[in-house]
Amino acid sequence: MKNLIPALALLFSVLAHAQNFKYGVTGNFHRGSIAGVHDYSTGKYGGGLGFFAQWSLVENDVFDSAWLYLTPQIEYNMQGENAKADRDIYGLQKYHHDYIAMQVYLKWFFHQGNMKRDVFLFAGPRIEYMVRQDVNVDPAYNAVYYQYNLDDEVKKFGYGVSMGVGLKINQHLESFLRFDRGFSTVYPKNTYNNTYNRMLAVGLNYFIDENWW
Repeated sequence: MKNLIPALALLFSVLAHAQNFKYGVTGNFHRGSIAGVHDYSTGKYGGGLGFFAQWSLVENDVFDSAWLYLTPQIEYNMQGENAKADRDIYGLQKYHHDYIAMQVYLKWFFHQGNMKRDVFLFAGPRIEYMVRQDVNVDPAYNAVYYQYNLDDEVKKFGYGVSMGVGLKINQHLESFLRFDRGFSTVYPKNTYNNTYNRMLAVGLNYFIDENWW
C-alpha cells in the first residue's frame, strides 16, 4: 500500500502529458455481499466515489473518433454485507467493510470506421485494501455459527475483476452498469468456500477536463 500512492502519482503525471488525455470523477450506488459465508446474506447497499483518468489507445484523427481507451480509476467503496440467519433470535448481522480500490479498465466503444456509437463495454483488473471494518453481531450468534463461518480473521488486501457496460450521455457525462467479482478470500480461515467480495453497481462518470488534441 505504501508504494501504491507514489505509483499512482507517477501514472497520472504521465497521463497528464498524453495526447487525448481526459480526467474526471466517478460515483456509484451498489449492492454488495460476500459469497460463501453468513447464511441468509441479504447483501448491503452502499456507495463509491473516486476519480479516473483516460486516454486513447488508437488514432483520434476525427474529433472524438477514438474507440479504445485505457482508464485507470481509484475510489473509496463501502462494501461488506448484512445477514439474517435466525434473525428472530439474533437480529441482523452486520459486516461492513470499506475499501480503497483501484481498477484499470480497457474501454471499448461500438463503432464502424470513424462513426463511434454511444454504447461502450469496459473490463479490467481490480485491487482493493480495507481501510475500515464495522462488525455488529450478537455474541450468541457467533457462539452458534462461528464453526460454519470461521470469520474472526479478515484479509485487508483483495483482488479481482471489474466489468460492465456504459452509455455516453454527452461530452462530459457517462452512465454505467458494473459488476465486480473478487478472486481473493475475505475470510482466510474459512476453507469451506472462497469467501470473495461481489458487487453490482450503477453510476456516473463526469469528465472535468478534456484535451482532445
